[in-house]
Amino acid sequence: MLSAQCTDKRVNMVTPMLFARFPDARAMAAARIGEVEAIIKSTGFFRNKAKSITGLARGVVEQHGGDLPNSMDALVLLPGVGRKTANVILGNAFGKNEGVVVDTHIGRLARRLGFTRHTDPVKVEAALAAIFPRRSWTMLAHLLIWHGRRVCEARKPRCSECVLANLCPSATPAR
Repeated sequence: MLSAQCTDKRVNMVTPMLFARFPDARAMAAARIGEVEAIIKSTGFFRNKAKSITGLARGVVEQHGGDLPNSMDALVLLPGVGRKTANVILGNAFGKNEGVVVDTHIGRLARRLGFTRHTDPVKVEAALAAIFPRRSWTMLAHLLIWHGRRVCEARKPRCSECVLANLCPSATPAR
């Protein structure tokens, strides 16, 4: 939730203080919204993010006794949790490959690499799930994000440095 329209670097600067102050769902659910806003202000859209985070925490406490549920159906019913967030939680917290995480960056890489032409995240997810084995779905998202940050950047991909260039339909020839 904090990462929307925000760099990972900024999120990583904010989360230690946020989780030191509110270490679990019960503490976050009881938080004063203004205090959460103050801590996360530098991430942008802090008012909406604070409402989403505290709303999620309240949902976890009220509906699940403070324990994060470990199913897609239960997660997407929580405030602020959609399919992408549920896939992140299931894959990373519970080791469950229920789906492929598709954010803006993964969608861009999936199109660039020729895995799909779709822009709709659900259709991109289906395309990736059809190509890659289920056991690799969580790691796939991490690898695509890593590749997109370090080599296949949105504005200026470094095709000459890319290990996938010979397979990539979008690769530009080395100069």
